[in-house]
Amino acid sequence: MTDSIDLDDFDRRIIAIVRRDNQQPARTIADQVGLSESAVLRRLRRLRSGGIIVADVSLIDPSRLAPAITIHVLVELAQSGLKVEQLFARTLESRPEVIGAWNVTGRTDFLVTVSVPSIEAYQRFADEVLASDDNIRGFETLVSLREIVRFDPLRAGDPLPIVMAPKEGHPPAR
Repeated sequence: MTDSIDLDDFDRRIIAIVRRDNQQPARTIADQVGLSESAVLRRLRRLRSGGIIVADVSLIDPSRLAPAITIHVLVELAQSGLKVEQLFARTLESRPEVIGAWNVTGRTDFLVTVSVPSIEAYQRFADEVLASDDNIRGFETLVSLREIVRFDPLRAGDPLPIVMAPKEGHPPAR
């Protein structure tokens, strides 16, 4: 089990800011949360070393890159079990076409999202990874026609209760 780290309101406000834009300078964050720049830098180092902030990434607009087809694949394994699932998960992790994968409940065992430049490229992936694996009972391919809601980790709401600093003459927001 992962150790938890105690977060105070300053930590929560800093996290809320860097979740939306991790390129803001520490002095800007400091002004927003009411701490010194050095205190913000110390807290950011602690949040990173403690595994709260695990990566600083850029969200890319795929439509601005080379054309790609997004395909979702429902995979049903012939056998269940931790070792079999871990072996398949390692295979997925090794494939650059796989941009997301989840071990799920229900009639299927894995939901895999693949990005490829063509249907022919997907066919190669399916032959090499899915059809050649004796432990895969079957798979269903769902080709995305258009994106309705772009992946955005902030859409899910805030997993941390954030208490913002009260404005002059106003009670704290909850």
